[in-house]
Amino acid sequence: MFALLKSPELEKKLESLRKYSIHRVFRTLLSALCSEDEEIKWHAVTVTGILVADLAQRDMEGARRILRRMIWSLNEGSGGIGWGIPEAMGEILARNEPLAREFAPILVSYVQPEGNFLEFELLQRGILWGIGRLGEIHPQVLRSLDVAKYLLPCMDSPDPLVRGHALWAAGRIGIKAHISGLESLLQDQTEIRLYQDRRFRRVRICDLAREIFERSK
Repeated sequence: MFALLKSPELEKKLESLRKYSIHRVFRTLLSALCSEDEEIKWHAVTVTGILVADLAQRDMEGARRILRRMIWSLNEGSGGIGWGIPEAMGEILARNEPLAREFAPILVSYVQPEGNFLEFELLQRGILWGIGRLGEIHPQVLRSLDVAKYLLPCMDSPDPLVRGHALWAAGRIGIKAHISGLESLLQDQTEIRLYQDRRFRRVRICDLAREIFERSK
C-alpha cells in the first residue's frame, strides 16, 4: 500500500484499490496518514476521500461510521493525536455533499474556541486545509456556518503554515471578509508548501492574502 501511495502513477493505480473494501484497507490508510513522507501522507488523504465517498454511494451508514471513527481519533480520550485525520475528513466531505452537510459543523468546530478547538498547530494546519478543500467544492455549506469569523484569528497565527492555510481556505470559500488589521499579510513574503490538485506547490502568504483583499474591494 505504501509503495502504491508513493507511486507517481497514483491515478492509474486507484482502480486496483477500488476492488477492495474500504474497511479492508482503512487501517493501512490511517497509518499512511501519519507518515512523515509528505507524498505518502497526502496521497493517503486523497485515496481515503475517494474510497469513503465511493462507499457513501452504496452504504451511507458505513461511510458515517468511518467518519465517526475519525472524529473519535481526534478526541482526547482516544489516546492518539489524529495525524492527517482533519485533512482526510475534508477530502471525504468535499466528495459527498450529504456527508458535508452532516459533518461540516464538526470539522469547523475544531477551529471554534467555543467548540472542540484543537490548539496543536500541526493539527490546526490540517483542519484549515480540510476546511479549504471542502470550500473548493461546497463553499455554500461553510458559508452557512459563518466560518469566516473563525478563520480570521488563524490568519494572525505566529505559525506561517497556519496563516497560509487559513488564507487559502478563505480564498477557496470565497469569503469577502472584514480584514482590517490584517493588511500586514500583504507584506508577508513567507513561502509555504501547499497540496492542491494532487500536487505540491509553493506559494507566498502575501499572494494568498492579495486574493482575499482583491475579492473584498
